[in-house]
Amino acid sequence: MTLHRVVVTGLAAITPIGNDLATSWTNLVAGMSGAAPITHFDAAAYDTRFACEVKNFDATAFVAPKLAKRLDRFTLFAVSAATMLMEDAGYTIDPAEAADVAVIIGCGLGGLETLEATHTKLLAQGPSRVSPFFIPTMIANMAAGQVSITVGAKGPNLCTTSACASGQHAIGCAFTDIKLGRASAAICGGVESTITPLAVGGFNALKALSTRNDDPTKASRPFDADRDGFVIGEGCGLLLLESLEHARARGARIYAEAVGYGASGDAFHMTAPPEDGEGMVLAMRAAMREADMGPADIAHINAHGTSTALNDACETMAIKTVLGGHAKKVPITSNKSMIGHCLGAAGGIESVMSVKTIAEGVIPPTINLETPDPACDLDYTPGKAKHADIATVLCNSFGFGGTNACMLYKAFAE
Repeated sequence: MTLHRVVVTGLAAITPIGNDLATSWTNLVAGMSGAAPITHFDAAAYDTRFACEVKNFDATAFVAPKLAKRLDRFTLFAVSAATMLMEDAGYTIDPAEAADVAVIIGCGLGGLETLEATHTKLLAQGPSRVSPFFIPTMIANMAAGQVSITVGAKGPNLCTTSACASGQHAIGCAFTDIKLGRASAAICGGVESTITPLAVGGFNALKALSTRNDDPTKASRPFDADRDGFVIGEGCGLLLLESLEHARARGARIYAEAVGYGASGDAFHMTAPPEDGEGMVLAMRAAMREADMGPADIAHINAHGTSTALNDACETMAIKTVLGGHAKKVPITSNKSMIGHCLGAAGGIESVMSVKTIAEGVIPPTINLETPDPACDLDYTPGKAKHADIATVLCNSFGFGGTNACMLYKAFAE
């Protein structure tokens, strides 16, 4: 079997700090927070009344108005981002090779907004008022399905649903398919839009969300001693992966190379990681093993970094276990300090930013890290971005159910 090198040739993002990648990246590097009072619904009765919403996004710039009315917000994000992705990559799929182009997009919950609205209508007006578009609007794989229809990709088409690791697992599956020759190119990443009454209420019931209502922009504070929970976000992050042969044949610009994917399970608890971060360790080591890299080869880590007490301490311990003495030398960042926790979209958005870090030579900061936590004693790039030549980035995603996924990217070299 021939194993193919896999390169990143396109990037796109819709985030709480920008409706395109250029704006999102500029604001990420500047340390801008996307947290603000919730506008999607009246949150006055909730313990948490703020979130990282995507702001003023007009999907009709990318989706016909008639179709837009039949799609949930998460699918609108995905189709819009995919359109921007293909433009960024300079790639139009030739119908003759459409079966070799995959679409694999992770999503944790799917159309929760549609589900809640339809259930309310069902209770108030009866089953005859349920829309025939309800099911195809709600299901989590509709993002991948609609992207496939939009760009004409006829290869593997699926959705990975693994909580907050969904987007990273999607990238890992796409990477593996291309490496093994099952596809020559893949649109992959993650999408989510669940800033809804039920989701916020559910995460409040878990005591997972920050309740810093008096100062939302200071609420997401990964690795800080005063962190009190994550800030729910939404958005989409997509990459175009291609085999090196396919990219070369069409003269594609190459941002970076994808070189390792690791996945694991904690086998421990529904929502909490084990204190020693064992599952995180297994996933990071698996990605490094596939890339044939040792601790000294890791130049930067884009951490899961949720701003929750358990995750941040466990992830710190896991990084120290994996990298040993080298851990103190590695700059780490948490994009979630600015964009919040975008759930199933997190791994997609953060992988996009990881590749941008390599391409631009800039490590975005971790904002709001003001009070050192003795349990979190590594270099988290506090407050201000760093300019540096970054050869490798390890990007981490972990989720409820004890699911873990990591991708390793490196600067491309012939």
